[in-house]
Amino acid sequence: MTTTTQTQDHVLNAATGMDAVTLRVGDLEGMSAYYEQALALVPVTEQVRGREVHRTLGRAGAPLLRLVHTPELPPVDPRQPGLYHTAFLFPHASALAATVYRAAQHPSSRFTGSADHLVSEAFYFTDPEGNGIELYVDRPRSAWDIAADGQVRMDTLHLDPNAYLQRHLTEDAVAAVEAQPGQIGHVHLQVGDLDLARDFYVGAIGFDVTLSGYPGALFASAGGYHHHIGMNTWHSSGAGPRAATLGLGEVAVTVPTREDLDALAARLRARDLQFADDGRAITVQDPWDTRVTVALPEAHGTEQPAG
Repeated sequence: MTTTTQTQDHVLNAATGMDAVTLRVGDLEGMSAYYEQALALVPVTEQVRGREVHRTLGRAGAPLLRLVHTPELPPVDPRQPGLYHTAFLFPHASALAATVYRAAQHPSSRFTGSADHLVSEAFYFTDPEGNGIELYVDRPRSAWDIAADGQVRMDTLHLDPNAYLQRHLTEDAVAAVEAQPGQIGHVHLQVGDLDLARDFYVGAIGFDVTLSGYPGALFASAGGYHHHIGMNTWHSSGAGPRAATLGLGEVAVTVPTREDLDALAARLRARDLQFADDGRAITVQDPWDTRVTVALPEAHGTEQPAG
């Protein structure tokens, strides 16, 4: 996340970032244990809301994942709009390697690949309930290839996971993995139509397109990041609004000022989109009924500290 400001009212502030992703889960204890053991997350807060238990997990005190216990819902449908993966960003290669090592050792992890994306190096897993996970580290911005039109060059090149761990894994990083910070770098969504997705996430929410030429996908961000939001139709092309299932519950975006929320509200009104505004956060549904909340810092979740 950058620290410069953005004053144009048609785009998000350059200091925009992503907050903890919310997942609806069928087995709260099992999923919590998985993320604690595989990704070295720790319980941060917990709250009971009616029949639902909301548990937040994180690293170094920062929330990264909110689990909502909703066992009555059907399982994730991989062809439906929703979550493609939650992308956890780490500050350096040794912290990434230590987390990848933990995730790969867990018996409930399913390793689905690794890639050099030119702007980043990434490893992919699927959790026990079918939610995608990306673990990654960025290359320095000075190494990114930016085209004349401002789009960022990204690719999917071979990255040998064993060679990566041999280069970057250290005993110290493994021993201190829970203390290493992390953040939600981006959220990659499955959508039914890229034009509709662009109209909502770029035109209404205010992200800037960073890559539009990748087959079946669109990437967008604030402040020149390679992407805060990824959107693809690889498994969900033509799909309509999503049914209520386990999986993605909310995409959370953080902006620095109330003026940013006012500008967002104006964009939503101009497009006749219904939204809720409680003064600290604006919540709106995307074209596939995915809940998106854009909030001031500390406004996402006000749960009590976990037990």
